[in-house]
Amino acid sequence: MRAVLQRVTRATCTVEGRVTGETGPGLLVLLGVAPEDTPETAQVLAAKIARLRLFADGAGKMNLSVQDIGGGVLSVSQFTLFADTRRGNRPGFSSAAPPEQARALYAEFNAALRACGLPVGEGVFGAHMSLDLTNDGPVTLVLDTAQP
Repeated sequence: MRAVLQRVTRATCTVEGRVTGETGPGLLVLLGVAPEDTPETAQVLAAKIARLRLFADGAGKMNLSVQDIGGGVLSVSQFTLFADTRRGNRPGFSSAAPPEQARALYAEFNAALRACGLPVGEGVFGAHMSLDLTNDGPVTLVLDTAQP
């Protein structure tokens, strides 16, 4: 799995004029699923994201997790994180999991975040989504479970 995390003061996902998910202070997570990913991969990544210390403590140091601050997550499935742009000008997406596998693991990831006690807003799998967010910092990280 590959995840792009953005620390936000707020984030909203809209599909066809309807808000499908949102969060206040917390994280926007763009999640890509690879064919080799499993439910365990989703659970491990969700637990890691819940514990990452990306928020400032009283001294201004990044010592607090999204759990510590009582924040939330807006989770959005994003197969384009596995785009291959090495050849030509049109990206290839053969490194992304097939839709049925990706949909199931996206749901597993969101359930694992909720099991960590986090409120989770969601995008709509496979839909054209509009994201509106306010970056905080900005703080942006890329996590990839295939890399140590």
